[in-house]
Amino acid sequence: MFKLTAKKRESGKGLENLKAEGMIPAVFYGFKRETTPIAVSLKDFRKIWREAGESSAIVLETEAGPVDVLIHDMQTDPISDTPIHVDFLAIDMTKKITVAVPVEFEGEAPIVKGGTVTLVKVLHEVEVEALPKDLPHSLSVDVSAMDALDSQVLVKDIELPSGVTLITGADEVVASISEQKEEVEEVAPVSIADIELSEKKGKKDEEGGEAVAEESKE
Repeated sequence: MFKLTAKKRESGKGLENLKAEGMIPAVFYGFKRETTPIAVSLKDFRKIWREAGESSAIVLETEAGPVDVLIHDMQTDPISDTPIHVDFLAIDMTKKITVAVPVEFEGEAPIVKGGTVTLVKVLHEVEVEALPKDLPHSLSVDVSAMDALDSQVLVKDIELPSGVTLITGADEVVASISEQKEEVEEVAPVSIADIELSEKKGKKDEEGGEAVAEESKE
């Protein structure tokens, strides 16, 4: 199981001080836990985030003892995308929970190689239920068998690890094939009024041209 060391966050200690120490503010709450402010290493948290995501259980090693948690929410800097605050949700390891698990697409759909169709990724995560210890970090979807226009991958086609149950509807589409349509330039319709106006303008221009020609002869 993933482990992350957490230090009790001192009240009044600003973000800049934590940043200078390579730490970020965080908090944990939930099952049998009061809301507790903590600080964790930014470097260590980034590694845990990549490997565990929001669907794998983590052990927070706190001064008061270990706490089983999930990454519940994360705030990031809008410019650098660096994590600046994390919420951890304390969980009961003996009870099943429902989480959204990311979908990872593998392989290449043969029909896409022709360049006339595209692979449409409809779902990027699905909800599952399992004991925290059985929750997968991600679920793989193989698209290499999609060789026709009517090819689809449904939620029920996803292979699940032992102990994991699907919550998302079994017949929901995960991926499908779509034809690429040529863009046709739309031409604005011309009304009869526009045609009559154009003809009148043409006649006036013609008459004006004849008048100028007569004057030049004189």
